Amino acid sequence: MKTRDKAPASNQPVVVAALYHFARLSGHEALQEPLADLCNRERVKGTLLLAREGVNGTIAGSRTAIDAVLAHLHAIPGLEALEHKESSAHKMPFRRMKVRLKKEIVTMGVPDIDPLEGVGAYVDPKDWNRLISDPDTILIDTRNDYEVGIGTFKGAINPETGTFREFPDWVENAGLDDKSKPIAMFCTGGIRCEKATAFMRAKGYQNVYHLKGGILKYLENVPEEESLWQGSCFVFDERVAITHGLRESDEILCRACRNPVSPEDQSSALFEEGVSCPHCHDSRSEADRERFRMRHRQMLAERAKALADTESA
Repeated sequence: MKTRDKAPASNQPVVVAALYHFARLSGHEALQEPLADLCNRERVKGTLLLAREGVNGTIAGSRTAIDAVLAHLHAIPGLEALEHKESSAHKMPFRRMKVRLKKEIVTMGVPDIDPLEGVGAYVDPKDWNRLISDPDTILIDTRNDYEVGIGTFKGAINPETGTFREFPDWVENAGLDDKSKPIAMFCTGGIRCEKATAFMRAKGYQNVYHLKGGILKYLENVPEEESLWQGSCFVFDERVAITHGLRESDEILCRACRNPVSPEDQSSALFEEGVSCPHCHDSRSEADRERFRMRHRQMLAERAKALADTESA
């Protein structure tokens, strides 16, 4: 079990736990209901995915609630060694709790890729800079294009994929002909690289490495003055993105296309909160934008009502 490095800051009382673990879970369907019931009782929110190959997800709640869910997961045969990464938030970053059954806990769509059999070599965050600073190392960002767009490691290749399913085809056509050169791969929390490195090794690449704990662990452990990370790291919750020390960054989420919007893009004439951003403005009709305006006004009204109810309670 991972030991906690630190408690959330007093002004950020919500604990956010990102986790995944590959394991051969027999009868994973039976795990869904008890896990969902526990999360709902503890008022934990977020998403957990269960599949025959393991568990993946991010959840948020109080310290006591998160500890209860983690204890439940560790008690499941095959998940005893599950690790997680923690950060904090000043408010709940999720709207609801979902425990879903899936075919894969991270969808690559390539059969017979088993990280339990052929994963690449893990590299600790403290050793990552040395590896990727070697001019012979090929550095690959395995995340999707909209994630790479707000931040990545210096010198990383962007495969420009829209989904992880596109990554195998990119590898086939990327011209990576020398299969003996070191290949370093990274993603948000490490899970995509488990499959990406296993895929590369299955294709005959001999020296495949990936960042242990992903970008999140690097940003947590590597001092900003030593960091080779540039920009922000997209996260799949209401915080939108984080940066060094796992601090929330300045990006916000476009409610129309779900893309992160940088501070620069927020000053664009094409940005309208809840309605459009430079990524999606030209692909939407004026009727679309008016519908989004109505939705945004409704959301603001509901938020104001909830705040007033809380203050009067």
